[in-house]
Amino acid sequence: NSKLRHVEKDVLIPQIMRDRAKELCSDKVQAFTKCCQETGLLMVVKCRQENTALKDCLVGYYTDPSFNEECKAEYLKQREEYRTTGIKKKRQKFTPNV
Repeated sequence: NSKLRHVEKDVLIPQIMRDRAKELCSDKVQAFTKCCQETGLLMVVKCRQENTALKDCLVGYYTDPSFNEECKAEYLKQREEYRTTGIKKKRQKFTPNV
């Protein structure tokens, strides 16, 4: 049964999307983090470029329908495994196919 409950559509699948997008945008996450660590209180002004690049990368994934379908399929697979075995798997880090 692949019917999704409200909490699955609005919470659990978006969480997978956020986690995977952060991993896929890790270079931009690192650049923004490094900038913030180096500039301290001035990060709002000094790290604007890094922040914009990070947001653009994340939003690009969040708004991609095929990425949403991919994450939904991943969630359904995890849910099916859990229903079959009763064992909840820890989320594995996503490694893109390069």
